[in-house]
Amino acid sequence: MMMITTAAMLTMTLSTIIMTLTTLISKKSNEDREKSSPFECGFDPKNSARLPFSSRFFLIAVIFMIFDVEIALLLPMPVTMMSSNVKSWMTVSIMFLLILIIGLYHEWNQGSLEWSE
Repeated sequence: MMMITTAAMLTMTLSTIIMTLTTLISKKSNEDREKSSPFECGFDPKNSARLPFSSRFFLIAVIFMIFDVEIALLLPMPVTMMSSNVKSWMTVSIMFLLILIIGLYHEWNQGSLEWSE
C-alpha cells in the first residue's frame, strides 16, 4: 500500500513540476487576437450568421454520419452470429447489407458522392 501511495505522490509531484515549467517557459502571447477568437467552421464570427453557403458541405456531413452509424451496426454482426440462429442471422444480415447497397447506389446516381461539379 505504501508503494502505491509513493508512486501516486511522485506522479502528481512530477506532473505539477512539468506543468509549472512549461507555463513559465512558454512564449504564449495573450494579445493575439486571431488565436483568441472562436473558430466557427471558417466563417468570420463578427459577421451575420445568416450568410448563404453551400449546402453540399452539410450533405457530405450527413452522408458521413449515416455511413458511420452503419459501420457501428455492422461491427457486432460476426460476434452475434455465434449466439443466434444462423438462418435468422443470415436473413437479417443480408437484408441490412442490401439496404445499405441500395442506399449507396441511390446516392451515387443522385451525384451526392461527387464533391466537385
